[in-house]
Amino acid sequence: MSGLPDASIACAARLDFRAGKAQPTSGVAPGFTQCNMISLPKDWAWDFLLYAQRNPRPCPVLDVSEPGSHETVLAPGADLRTDLPLYRIWRDGELVEEVADATQAWTEHPDLVSFLIGCSFTFETPMMMAGIGVRHIEQGSNVPMYLTQIACRPAGRLHGNLVVSMRPIPADRVSEAVIISGRTPAVHGAPVHVGAPEALGISDLSRPEFGDAVEIRPGEVPVFWACGVTPQAALMASRPPFAITHAPGHMFITDIPDTRWQV
Repeated sequence: MSGLPDASIACAARLDFRAGKAQPTSGVAPGFTQCNMISLPKDWAWDFLLYAQRNPRPCPVLDVSEPGSHETVLAPGADLRTDLPLYRIWRDGELVEEVADATQAWTEHPDLVSFLIGCSFTFETPMMMAGIGVRHIEQGSNVPMYLTQIACRPAGRLHGNLVVSMRPIPADRVSEAVIISGRTPAVHGAPVHVGAPEALGISDLSRPEFGDAVEIRPGEVPVFWACGVTPQAALMASRPPFAITHAPGHMFITDIPDTRWQV
């Protein structure tokens, strides 16, 4: 057990966010699992659970709350209404607000069910330990994320296209990046595509739909992973009456070590 990271680091990060600090979480509390979040009225929860089951690469569910609960077994004592750095409020599929505290929005639907979904930030630490740089961390920016032309499998009232995150990887290290990320299927796993962004329907890497563009240097290849922002694309396409999500790149940091998900 002595080799596990100190969970107080994750707790301290959450308390900073509860106090109002807002920043992308890539590189924050290294060694701890980070999660995407989507909270929906109970009436929509089954649809989303089925959507996630049918689309496990972009939507690997790590925990589901009880209706109305703002707690998770992934971080006892944490509060899902306050402990993410930035939230998005959605009405009828439209993004209407970004807030640092979702407590007030939560009161509108006392039966909200929250889904915590694995995040590719979790495998960035082992990649960096192997000497594979992560460009958005190096640049101090958010990870670039792109809406693709690849349709997810619909479920109930939910449908939408796949969102991917991108990291430039030196061509001679792509196979290592595939192997390292592939060890953690619960947090998106191996890439869904390497090179040729046009094959995904991405016309311009300098204009991501979410996050920030990053530099791609000579000899590097764009590598694409399934992304937990995919549920937000489903919100925009399917237009449920209400939802709360994390802002892209602003994750919930759990007390669970990254190594929990390695296979």
